[in-house]
Amino acid sequence: MTQPMDRTDPLDDFTRREITLDGATKAVYVAGTGPAVIVMTEMPGISPHVARFARWVRDAGFTVYMPSMFGRDGAVPDAEEGKAVFQRACVSAEFRAFAGNASSPVTQWLRALARLAHAECGGPGVGAIGMCFTGNFALTMMLEPAVLAPVLSQPSLPLDNPGGIEISQEEIAQVRQRLEREDLTVMAYRFEGDRFVARVLPDSAANTRDLPSFFSQVVASPHSVVTAHLIDEAGQPTIAARDEILSFFARRLSGVSDQARAEAPSAGS
Repeated sequence: MTQPMDRTDPLDDFTRREITLDGATKAVYVAGTGPAVIVMTEMPGISPHVARFARWVRDAGFTVYMPSMFGRDGAVPDAEEGKAVFQRACVSAEFRAFAGNASSPVTQWLRALARLAHAECGGPGVGAIGMCFTGNFALTMMLEPAVLAPVLSQPSLPLDNPGGIEISQEEIAQVRQRLEREDLTVMAYRFEGDRFVARVLPDSAANTRDLPSFFSQVVASPHSVVTAHLIDEAGQPTIAARDEILSFFARRLSGVSDQARAEAPSAGS
């Protein structure tokens, strides 16, 4: 059943687990079967739009692990509450909202979650997508060997340098070496007018109708590629981006290399 986007999502088709890693415990919503994909919520929390995307990932044949990182789980993003969540996150020791010379400490926990998810689900590795406040985290998670399919959606940190990335030079060098050594790919998406990355969508492709007040009043520009600003209609660029992301996960996590896929005979031959 499709959940309405303007009401609190009970998330009752997910299993809520309390997972302790590296001495810290977080709630993680898990659903599906198949290789694991870590879905990291955008600000200000696991909204109905974020949960909808997680269900799309689940229904595409993956096990979703969606950690609760801030905000009220399932809540519609209200402007005032969302601003308060944002302000708390900016001063939290788990996140480095400013100065992009090091990764946020919470990425250590997320890398441990990727290892756990890979152990539980098997397969060649794990996918990960970060959005907004967590957008760059998928890049840092590549320091964990299990992560094979990272996606950055509208990465926003560091807030004081929109053109920067929240990762140290040493870490980015390690990620670059891994990309070259293992022939991996990083997918990245944003809208062209996003004020706060490779696939850039025109602002005209963004949904602007019936937005939660946090996105209409606080964000105030096309931003959330696969959640609030996605237009859920065939032929829309945001739907094409969603499908490209799901195909990327399938390609990288299927256990079949790109070379083998290219060399395989077509169905009609």
